[in-house]
Formats: sequence, structure tokens, C-alpha cells
Amino acid sequence: MFTTEAAFSGFSVDDIEAAETFYRDILGLTVERTEMRTLMVTLPGGGEHVIYPKPTHVPADFTVLNFAVSDVDRAVTELNDLGVVTKIYADDELSGVRTDERGVAKGFGPDIAWFRDPAGNVLSVIKADR
Repeated sequence: MFTTEAAFSGFSVDDIEAAETFYRDILGLTVERTEMRTLMVTLPGGGEHVIYPKPTHVPADFTVLNFAVSDVDRAVTELNDLGVVTKIYADDELSGVRTDERGVAKGFGPDIAWFRDPAGNVLSVIKADR
């Protein structure tokens, strides 16, 4: 059996300073710089996520980080008020999923809205299932 002491996820960005500002000041997460010029982000619930600089970064075109929230509409309002733009999808763009005019998809599973970080990586706010 494989044995490990911890696990964390990670993805790249093209501008580590912009990422630090976004994740700390816009999303309100605890962000620490490491010796390797990466960011260690503490996620709600205690998990950790590493963000690393990559000169040849290509944004992920799939969701790399989800934030579980009790009210997606309220979260979208808060994000929009901070200048974060949520993505509006038409039926043909996302396997039949359609969002409303604010970028919230309802009726296809849990309510969800997608947005991008400064490097173009796709993030979401999704209705918590508890």
C-alpha cells in the first residue's frame, strides 16, 4: 500500500504576484510565499493548494478549484462586487448547461458559477451539499 503524510493540489500561473493578490485580497484566503517562489494557499476546511509560476503557463480550460458555498447567488454577488466576472454559458458551450444572466447554472446538479483567476484558470463557487 502507498503511504503518505499529506497531499495537496496545485496549478501554475504566469504572474505569481497577481495570483497572490487575487487569492489573498479578492478571495480572502491565507497565502504564504515559500522558499521556492511558490504560493501555499490554505483552503477553507484546512486543505492546502500550491500555486507555482510557470513562464509557459497555459490556463486550464477546466475547473481546477471549487469553493463550496451555502448560497451561490450571494457568492456571485460578492465576487461581482469585487470585480470578478462570472462566466455566462449558452447551451452549446458546456454540454447543455446554461447559466442565467449572472453566470449561475441551476437545475443541472448543484447550483454553480464559474470564474477565472488572473492567469485564466477556471474556478467555481458551487452549492455545498450539506
